[in-house]
Amino acid sequence: MRRGDVRRGDGTWIGLSLDVRDRVQPGLCVFGAGQRLLISQGSRPVLLAVVDEHLDGVDFWRTDAYRSLVPPLRADTARTLAGSPERWAHHLARYLDESPESPLHGGRWLLSHESRLLRWRHPGTSHAEYWSSMLVEGRPDGYIDWYLHAGEFEVLPLRPMPAADDSRVKAYRKQAREGTLPPVLLWWVSGLDCHLILDGHARLAAAIAESVEPPVLELYRTVPTDDLAARTGDAVGFYEDELARFAELRAFHGPTVPDGAATAGPQLARLLHDLSTSGRPTWCLPLPGGEAEWHRLRREATAGQDWPAV
Repeated sequence: MRRGDVRRGDGTWIGLSLDVRDRVQPGLCVFGAGQRLLISQGSRPVLLAVVDEHLDGVDFWRTDAYRSLVPPLRADTARTLAGSPERWAHHLARYLDESPESPLHGGRWLLSHESRLLRWRHPGTSHAEYWSSMLVEGRPDGYIDWYLHAGEFEVLPLRPMPAADDSRVKAYRKQAREGTLPPVLLWWVSGLDCHLILDGHARLAAAIAESVEPPVLELYRTVPTDDLAARTGDAVGFYEDELARFAELRAFHGPTVPDGAATAGPQLARLLHDLSTSGRPTWCLPLPGGEAEWHRLRREATAGQDWPAV
């Protein structure tokens, strides 16, 4: 895997680009069978889901079989990397690359600290209130409401959230107060229109308990490296066409018409920025065995418990 820092034109760090070449299928994988989805970690189903027939949301059943791909983070590591999302991204990228149960597969990814979840908190809402409202309950079943919560602003834990007095949470609460709390690692899954917590359940619980903004790194697919050159050429072509159009207008109407650079330049900058940061849909592979296999896995996962969605 090749890594590369992604920055704005002014040098501001946005995230870490991950160019993956040698993974055909991810270890943490989304499978589909009609309106039914399965997220499996290796051979372990971790989430079964049914997309609402009216496309208003997703019913899900969490198996709590998920295991984090990041080993426990040491306090000395947290102090060393504190306040540097860039260094944290490089640190966590190593585990994303090395773990056989990672969601990474061939293509280009972005590990960004500019999660859309950080953009919409109302100034009058506390961090605890905001992040608590983003969490989707699942004990073991629940519902991701696309209509009510605009989906993309929700966070689904892949295992139960620990209580505020849990021993791990207590340790992280101290780091939250000190400003050394490691980031929560999220994975954007387009089929669920939701963020999943890959690592940091206890850290998010600690941030909520202390009502502080949790540092976040969000993983999602973006434009493949092989497409970048062609798309960059298209963006530059658009810029040149706009300048040519303004030149024709100037030739006809005179020098009072601007040359177009003030309009086309920012548009080009936005297009080039989007090439590096815009998201792509999450891979969803056909589930071997189709709906019959999904129902078999559902019966095993629910162990006879009632799931109204099916």
